[in-house]
Amino acid sequence: MAQSLELLLIQFLMPDNDARRQAEEQIRRLARDPQVVPALVHHLRTAKTPNVRQLAAVLLRKKITSHWPKLPPHAKASLKQALIDSITLDNSHLVRRASANVVSIIAKYAVPAGEWQELLPFLFQCSQSPQEEHREVALILFSSLTETIGTTFQSHLNDLQPILLKCLQDETSSRVRIAALKAVGSFIEYVNEGGDIVKMFRDFVPSILNVSRQCLANGDDDVASIAFEIFDELIESPAPLLGDSVRSIVQFSLEVCSNQDMEINIRQQAIQIISWLVKFKASFLKKNKLIVPILQVMCPLLTETANEDEDSDLAADRSAAEVIDTMAINLPRHVFGPVLEFASVNFRHVNPKYREAAVTSLGVVSEGCSEHFKDKLEECLKVVLEALKDQEQMVRGAASFALGQFAEHLQPEILSHYESVLPCILNALEDPSDEVKEKSYYALAAFCEDMGEDILPYLEPLICRLVISLQSSPRNLQETCMSAIGSVAAAAEQAFIPYAEKVLEMMKGFMVLTKDEDLCARARATEVVGIVAMAVGRTRMEAILPPFIEAAISGFGLDYSELREYTHGFFSNVAEILDDSFSQYLPHVVPLAFSSCNLDDGSAVDIDDADGVDNGFSGVSSDDDDDDEPRVRNISVRTGVLDEKAAATQAIGFFALHTKSAYAPYLEESLKILIKHSGYFHEDVRLQAIISLKHILTALRAIPAHPVSISLY
Repeated sequence: MAQSLELLLIQFLMPDNDARRQAEEQIRRLARDPQVVPALVHHLRTAKTPNVRQLAAVLLRKKITSHWPKLPPHAKASLKQALIDSITLDNSHLVRRASANVVSIIAKYAVPAGEWQELLPFLFQCSQSPQEEHREVALILFSSLTETIGTTFQSHLNDLQPILLKCLQDETSSRVRIAALKAVGSFIEYVNEGGDIVKMFRDFVPSILNVSRQCLANGDDDVASIAFEIFDELIESPAPLLGDSVRSIVQFSLEVCSNQDMEINIRQQAIQIISWLVKFKASFLKKNKLIVPILQVMCPLLTETANEDEDSDLAADRSAAEVIDTMAINLPRHVFGPVLEFASVNFRHVNPKYREAAVTSLGVVSEGCSEHFKDKLEECLKVVLEALKDQEQMVRGAASFALGQFAEHLQPEILSHYESVLPCILNALEDPSDEVKEKSYYALAAFCEDMGEDILPYLEPLICRLVISLQSSPRNLQETCMSAIGSVAAAAEQAFIPYAEKVLEMMKGFMVLTKDEDLCARARATEVVGIVAMAVGRTRMEAILPPFIEAAISGFGLDYSELREYTHGFFSNVAEILDDSFSQYLPHVVPLAFSSCNLDDGSAVDIDDADGVDNGFSGVSSDDDDDDEPRVRNISVRTGVLDEKAAATQAIGFFALHTKSAYAPYLEESLKILIKHSGYFHEDVRLQAIISLKHILTALRAIPAHPVSISLY
């Protein structure tokens, strides 16, 4: 087998695609035989070209899990020795890494069984070798072995600490320093208690910081990036691993994130560390008096402008705003004063970026610091309303954003200022900038929703302005404009009747749009019809609702989650105003709600495959009977579907509450869904499930002797 396998390995590395495919198929067939192990070992040690040796190691890693139990003792011993020799003697970095990966897999089975007692002494010896390659690969193995035999190392951590510290400070090799950083990070998850182990990790921090500063000074951002990853792990660890090093980590992170000469990626990592500290170690920041120093860096970062070639999600101003927001939520009493001072000093700054940052900072902290705004609301409004008239668009845009945040988070106090706020918003709706207009519609929507009868003096100019805008604006502005119309209708209630016909006629035009780029507007229009219906009441709406209901139902054929979400909300509103007359629509709308409730929410995992896929081995690494144990890196969920599920869950409750006995045929399936959703991972869905269960119980009381059989488990 050895000779034929050698030819196949060489053929697989050829540029000819047909030759590669033929070789891959034959290698896959040969790899099912346990005798492939000694053959691969032979090529790992004797092949002349590094690519062939690396490929042999990759294949060993892929197949060793299934073949290891079948190997006789002498073959196991030969394999282990060959791997040791490869790690210490091979002159190719990639081959040594690939061999180390095989060692990690074998160790999972061999070390607990007592079949490789010499492995750890060998690694300790290598980690102190005068040869850079040996030190590096030993540290790499320490890292990878934590994933397979991590608990084995716990009793050796005291012996490892001086070695890791020495390697962190290795002045001759950046590769060793990087490997040492990774090794330190890999051991963090095994520290779940106090005592000497915690102190040991605290002792690492100064060395990590020193290495990172040196590397950043030399332009080696990769090493500093690894350091931030370790700080991330230290912060999130349940063990108290930070201690007094919090101040040093904050100081280092602030140095990096405020240095505009550094790459945005590394600055972003530094900002993220501050964010994590705020979330998980807020008491540490208070104790060490670090809140003001952090804000003194974060607030000025709001003045930065991202370069055109930079990812806007990584922009320093956006990231700083997120940190300030997080600080306001977690530390409101300590944050409001410094932010207000920053805004007061800079809202008339000669540089428009500072004026923009001043009002942005107030908007950002309005949610978390809402209680502290009460005594200073007039002062803060003065800043924002003055900025809304600024000659610079960026400042006006920030002011309209801040005003929207105030309207959303500073209720009900903000409503008492409607006489000064509403005229300013109306003026902003005439702004030449579409960005300012869009944010002003958002502010108007948030402000008007809870005004009640106070909106009446402004109703005529508001509706006239909004209707004109809806007729003449681009699509994105039409969407926010419709949101504002909905809020005005909700506040005006019966007073909206004179405007209802005109608005509903306009919404009808939006509710028949079918192009993908128009579906968000269709969703908004569907929402507005439901709100208007609630405002003007059953008497005026019942006769004209059927075409709107028909259009709403047809929207489910367009496969757009947001449209389905808003349509479920529309049906909830219609059920509420029609009450028992809504029963005629149940056969059409209940299955739609069930369908949304049963949607796959898109949970997905990101798999980390440590093999040499980037080195051209992707074909071989995709065996049909792959024995790898890939690592799950993260889970992602489609949030749009979550919103749709929540809306559909809410609709089920409204349908049952308002149609009562007519809902009897759907009770059993509804209960199954709601009980399932009451344990859903996302709180929005859980909340709607509990509320809808209450509505279902109310409906059941109106259905005499209706048996429902359902298991709660």
